[in-house]
Amino acid sequence: MSVQDVVVTGLGATTPLGGDVDSLWEGLLAGRSGIRRIDDLVAPFAHADDLPVRIAAPMAVSPDEVLPRVTARRMDRCQQAVLVAARQAWADAAMPEVDPDRLAVVVGTGIAGIGTLLEQDDLIEEKGPQRIAPLAVPMLMPNGPAAWISLEYGARAGVYTPVSACASGAEALAFAARLIRSGEADVVIAGGTEAAITPLTIAGFAQVRTLSKRNDAPERASRPFDVDRDGFVLGEGAGVMVLERADFAAARGARPIGRLAGFGITSDAHHITGPDPTGAGQTQAILRAVSSAGLRPEDVDHVNCHATSTVVGDVGEAAAIQRALGNDVVLTAPKSSLGHLVGAAGAVEAIVTLLSVANSVIPPTLNLDSKDPEVELEVVSGEPRKQHLGAAVCNSFGFGGQNVSLLFTAP
Repeated sequence: MSVQDVVVTGLGATTPLGGDVDSLWEGLLAGRSGIRRIDDLVAPFAHADDLPVRIAAPMAVSPDEVLPRVTARRMDRCQQAVLVAARQAWADAAMPEVDPDRLAVVVGTGIAGIGTLLEQDDLIEEKGPQRIAPLAVPMLMPNGPAAWISLEYGARAGVYTPVSACASGAEALAFAARLIRSGEADVVIAGGTEAAITPLTIAGFAQVRTLSKRNDAPERASRPFDVDRDGFVLGEGAGVMVLERADFAAARGARPIGRLAGFGITSDAHHITGPDPTGAGQTQAILRAVSSAGLRPEDVDHVNCHATSTVVGDVGEAAAIQRALGNDVVLTAPKSSLGHLVGAAGAVEAIVTLLSVANSVIPPTLNLDSKDPEVELEVVSGEPRKQHLGAAVCNSFGFGGQNVSLLFTAP
């Protein structure tokens, strides 16, 4: 291993399948769904009877139940979630002793503190400006999640916040790898977070016709690559990795889970919400990740797909993968279980991809009753697939035309 090799030594997550990485992984392998009706959720939806979409994928364990009450009250829900995940990841990495000037934080988010923003706006309308929370601005600012983690661990090598819609979490991991490769940091705490299940975001996504309206069958709603797919399901959660320079990790006796061996970032410059129908940007992101890892396309065995369950997006991604990697890669789509975690999706699904490599098993895609004939590649469904994976790619694509592909290998 060269000095520039980037290894993953710690993982943390809180998702619709559970409050930690183990529950995430076990839930995916068991084929469970974290999607349910929002009628069962708390106050924000009590009077939202006219919403066209009434399903979502909330975190299974609310982060304010995990954090101390005083700490939780100072944070937006997306900040709470990522701090919970970061603490797990740091503990999983055996709390590396690192010079604070060599420790960085990169946390992406797509929508940030929208819950705080809406809550405080209601408050100012009802009770006046004097009732606004003193920490309202830090609670809603996009860099708040990364800032809280930097305060927790004393990180002074930089605090960064990619805001790239649904590609934010993956872009954060790519940026973290760049920091290590460039020699700017020895250890980076990186990932993504989102907690944006609100009437406004649900109505907004519904207006651009991206959400599934299967209100009467929540667990069946997210169906990537299926011929009857009709949109994604909005989810929430956070995923965090501890990334280290390989020789730094080796010197302290850490046992890496795997390597973030390559990454590729491109942009479509095509449309504010729709992907480029040619898939050129997605194809190039995958190829750049492969090249960045020093591999060939035929070395990649598996792709953890962005696959949100939209009519256009799934077919376009499958075609882009096929152009980049050929016909032999095997696909899966975790959003069938998790819903779409927006800015956290790439980070959480990167964890899933790494665990697939580490455990030689691919979780199944739910609800794939009849694969779209335009999708020519194999998609794992039904039962988990046991298979050795030399290299696996994780895709994340976002509104605005952002494309990010990460490539993971064994350590």
